[in-house]
Amino acid sequence: MTAMLLTGHGGPEKLDLRHDVPVPKPAAGEVLVEVSACGMNNTDIKVREGSYGAEDDPNAVSTWRARAGEESTLQFPRIQGADTVGTIVAVGDGVPESRIGERIMVDFCIYNRPEGDDSLRDIDYYGHGRDGGFAEYMTVESGNAIKVESEMDDAELATFSCAYQTGEHMLERAGLAAGETVLVTGAAGGVGSGIIQLARARGAIPYAITSKGKEDVLKDLGAEATIPRQDFQGPNGTDEQAFIDRVEQAMDGREIDVVADLVGGDMFNGLLRLLRPEGRYTTAGTIGGAVVPLDTRTLYLKHLQLHGSSQGRRQDFRRVVRYIEAGKIKSILHKTWKLSELREAQHDFVSKNYVGKMAVVPDSKWEQVGAKHGG
Repeated sequence: MTAMLLTGHGGPEKLDLRHDVPVPKPAAGEVLVEVSACGMNNTDIKVREGSYGAEDDPNAVSTWRARAGEESTLQFPRIQGADTVGTIVAVGDGVPESRIGERIMVDFCIYNRPEGDDSLRDIDYYGHGRDGGFAEYMTVESGNAIKVESEMDDAELATFSCAYQTGEHMLERAGLAAGETVLVTGAAGGVGSGIIQLARARGAIPYAITSKGKEDVLKDLGAEATIPRQDFQGPNGTDEQAFIDRVEQAMDGREIDVVADLVGGDMFNGLLRLLRPEGRYTTAGTIGGAVVPLDTRTLYLKHLQLHGSSQGRRQDFRRVVRYIEAGKIKSILHKTWKLSELREAQHDFVSKNYVGKMAVVPDSKWEQVGAKHGG
């Protein structure tokens, strides 16, 4: 089969398109998926670059979760790609043959624990600990192949898995309830734009921090108001008081119950100042900087809760699928790329000059799946 292999940490040159990769065989309890589309995520780039850092050296070359002496499950060559959509074409022992032909979304999390154990302490994911969907075929645990019924096409469905499961788990961890407010940073990205829809799906009220030019799209998704970053960022970074004043103006007297932060950087302390007493902060990304300023007095005097969140649980993913099938959330697919163009696709991806997600389609499926969304 054709697959894109990550051969080591580094730049796009570490991505090697191969046409002689063996089609994997499903082991007991697994299924073989013919891939139709696979979404792109920040973690694809960061793992390739080795930019996750270490607890004692933020600039160390390190892959996802390879911290505090943990042994990494990343082995080269690796097929990346977490957000796989496709069709089951074969099954391993113990899986009913009736599953063949099902259209499925892959729950990208490798839980390493039995159903009912919700601990995420040793979680992994397809595209890191095992081969993922930047290929024509992949194998997954049968329980991770979730049947979906939707009028969306496969490229559109490939925008949900990683971003929306991550976003849903962030909101679960923070306990966002109907009627509460949530301030979302990085709101135009895959997770951020997903959180806007997921907040509305549970009856909460999202406010979005984004860049100018993306406001109307985010309002159409459900943002109550948008705050352009350019309104409070100067040549030396964030003007914290201007930031606070601008957000409070947009909130029009409402308190902020939850901050869902995907940026970090020099906005962090201002976000804590904006939270109401006993408010909750949750983060799953640091695209603006991983090392942040913190006045701990803000934290303890306001009785704040801080939640780190990565990926999600089985029930989070299944809830996202139910939202899809009920029409409560929609795909925000900016563009599709051929698998053979993954290097160029990643260059476009990191530009962030768009709202939502991009997906990669095997060249053999391009006319069926990808062409109508291609650029």
